[in-house]
Amino acid sequence: MEREISVKEIHGIHIGQVENEKAGTGMTVLISKTGMGAGLDVRGGGPASRDSQLLNPLSAAQVVHGIVLAGGSAFGLGAANGVMQYLEEHDIGYDVGVTKVPLVVQSDIFDLTVGDKDVRPDATMGYEAAKRALEEPNYQDGNFGAGCGATVGKLAGMETCMKSGIGSYAIQIGDLQIGAIVAVNALGDIYDWKNGKKIAGLLNPDKKSFRDSVELMKESIEVRENKFVDNTTIGAVITNAKFTKPQLCKIAGMTHNGFARSIRPVHTSADGDSIYAVSVGEVAADMDLVGTLAAEVMSEAIKRAIAGAESAYGYPAAKEILTRKEKCSTI
Repeated sequence: MEREISVKEIHGIHIGQVENEKAGTGMTVLISKTGMGAGLDVRGGGPASRDSQLLNPLSAAQVVHGIVLAGGSAFGLGAANGVMQYLEEHDIGYDVGVTKVPLVVQSDIFDLTVGDKDVRPDATMGYEAAKRALEEPNYQDGNFGAGCGATVGKLAGMETCMKSGIGSYAIQIGDLQIGAIVAVNALGDIYDWKNGKKIAGLLNPDKKSFRDSVELMKESIEVRENKFVDNTTIGAVITNAKFTKPQLCKIAGMTHNGFARSIRPVHTSADGDSIYAVSVGEVAADMDLVGTLAAEVMSEAIKRAIAGAESAYGYPAAKEILTRKEKCSTI
């Protein structure tokens, strides 16, 4: 029987977060002491990533030791250096004889337009996030970690977008555990995948009601050379089932169905949508079942990212828009 669990209950994964609330940026790191199988599927046209080729099925590495989800766009990719430093100091990594080399991959969202563009996740922040992951795990949904500067609904620019965050959701069926973590920083609108109701995204100029991003796109077929590219939804699906790297790449691809059910438009040239699939256990489970469940937990995690977000930096969160609607209905 399926039951909801916390993503923090999945054995073998350690999650830490650090954010600079004033600057509007942060990072979330997932660490496995012994190494985790991982795959990656990138569907957006503008990803900011580091060492993603490690997860190519043709590459030799069969495990990685850390996955970083961060802000700062390409400027923030140096945060992995701090994660590597902490892991090396604690004897975690691939043994090369003279030391152990931690294998750390990273994907970043674009949050430079939210707070202070000159402050990005760096090696110091990466070191602290890794330390928290292993010494005092502190994951929580909302305006934390990689979700600190996340926003959605940016087709018309930052003036009519909404605040988003990072979210998680996990389930257990028998011995099988599977969960998702996602920083929702989409160009498009966000929908409840079960009932189709819009829950966040592009606002009308009055910032009190929603406007449909796809309908706005339909207003002109002219080629737009300089699209608003300040987007990217990044996440990871984690399971205690045992899979090979090619299988995990397939599961990551299936997990993008969760993005497609929840975000419209999605996978555009102005997004960098990326999903990692991670194996941290030995449970035997069917790959297609896990991929199907992965898409579902990812969609639920997207909902949690929206529900957990708080208004910040002048951008309203879903809680605020809902409150406005309730007030209007009572007048």
